[in-house]
Amino acid sequence: MKLSRDKAAAALDQPDPSHRFYLFSGADNAASRLFAQRLLNGLSAEKVTASAAQLKSDPAWLADEAASLPMFGGARLLWIEPAGEEICPAVEALLELEQIEAPAVAITNGSLKKTSGLLKLAEGNKAALHVACEAQTPREQRGAVTELARKEGLIVDPALAERIAEEAGGDLILARLELQKFALYAGASPEHPLDLGEEVVDALGIDQAEAEYGRAGDLALAGDVAGLATELSLMDAAAMDAIPVVRALQRRLLMLAPLRARVEQGQPIGSVTQTVWQRDKPIVSQILPRWTAPKLSEAFQRVQKLERQILLQPVPAAAALGETLMQLARVAASGGR
Repeated sequence: MKLSRDKAAAALDQPDPSHRFYLFSGADNAASRLFAQRLLNGLSAEKVTASAAQLKSDPAWLADEAASLPMFGGARLLWIEPAGEEICPAVEALLELEQIEAPAVAITNGSLKKTSGLLKLAEGNKAALHVACEAQTPREQRGAVTELARKEGLIVDPALAERIAEEAGGDLILARLELQKFALYAGASPEHPLDLGEEVVDALGIDQAEAEYGRAGDLALAGDVAGLATELSLMDAAAMDAIPVVRALQRRLLMLAPLRARVEQGQPIGSVTQTVWQRDKPIVSQILPRWTAPKLSEAFQRVQKLERQILLQPVPAAAALGETLMQLARVAASGGR
């Protein structure tokens, strides 16, 4: 069954027990992942990940896992990302089950052709649901940011919502991360909503022009320990604020994750980096071979933890930042494994 994007929220917040397979596709990969996360929250479930390559080599795994009872109880959501045509046999087996204990969600990197077998499975079965997340208009992005802000306890006027969407480059996951920072800084919550002022966005928001904040993170992800040590010394001498460096690193990691997923699908790095800004291609080409998709996810979680420590605890920001960057550089130098 196909569901329009504007009607998806209600279906994901209160999932129909009869639905056992959810497919999110389209050019707006960030929106697809947000919808999948919304489903996870709606189910109050544990995320159980599987790769497309795993399902290709073992198509029975998905149905077996969906039908099995969890050892420790609780709801589960089987999560396949990125997904492609190779998972069709696994999805067919899932849809043929008489009953299930855990549904599955698949997220593709980009849109699907009308001839896609995966698309036909998702739209041709009452037990499946498909949402196409194509690129949004500025007006739609503004509305999405307003809704994300509301969930964080922030009241945002349309002009400011549009600015946040623009500065995030239309990436709703990045916009949500920014809004979470703003809410944390302002002390807002859904129970105690507050108006978001421009002064907060000015102080903490993305500034794409400040490329120098990204150098240290790029050196770390490229495994350049010596270069990073020099950069950290320069940052210390200039008394550079740690938070913009952390935010720049978060943005880089968010950009790298879908690119690395495409590499692990078998696409050559030269082809994958065609969508990257010209100025970023050299460093991105250096970083991608050094990190697996799981390690990039771990790195992002570590950087998020670092930011919370700097914002909420009286830790020496420069020292904490330097320690984390050096840890990442050593991982990268060893191949990100």
